[in-house]
Amino acid sequence: MQNYTPFIHNHQLNVIKKQANFLLKTLRSVADRMVLESVRQTAVAKVLDVFDELTAEQKQLLEQLASQEEAQHVQNYLDSLEPYLLPFPEVTAKQAQKLFPKTKKLKLPDLERLDYAHTTYLRWVDQATNRLYIVYEQGEQFVGIEGRITPTNKKGFCMFCNRHQELGFFNVKLKGSSPDNLSSIGQYICMDDEACNHSITDKAPLEKFLSSVAK
Repeated sequence: MQNYTPFIHNHQLNVIKKQANFLLKTLRSVADRMVLESVRQTAVAKVLDVFDELTAEQKQLLEQLASQEEAQHVQNYLDSLEPYLLPFPEVTAKQAQKLFPKTKKLKLPDLERLDYAHTTYLRWVDQATNRLYIVYEQGEQFVGIEGRITPTNKKGFCMFCNRHQELGFFNVKLKGSSPDNLSSIGQYICMDDEACNHSITDKAPLEKFLSSVAK
């Protein structure tokens, strides 16, 4: 029985998927072996670049991407990575309520049924108030921010995942702002929670936004 030690975060898996799709498109359109080999090496290099430390076995596993030849092979390879995913820590209703103490009747998603394995940051919208809630893990602690999200009914590039998606304007009041001077900060982000988590390949923009709001 194989012993799986998780080491791949969701955003890193998204990078692997992105490079796998890039490799597949090249396989379908390019016959030159030298070009194909270059693309294979580039794809693997970009995957390895998003990991800080890897064991020899982990590096070998990721390098197997280069040897895939067909769509089904690629899908089988991606499926084989699932046991190595590091899931987002499960959040309880009590923990969520502590993160948003000013919201007395906090409406939560079904926390027990969330796909934590494919989650980089937890988010949900209270449709009655158009308030978006975000939970993120920083330094083994949860941080939470909330703000109003307004649909733009337009597509554009999400600040968090950098993919062309249906956008909303997320406006968050800054901590410490007085009633007379309600400072806020806003960004255009995906309206679709799942699409954003399935597209995000770099946590830096999200963490930068969270940091700017927390000041």
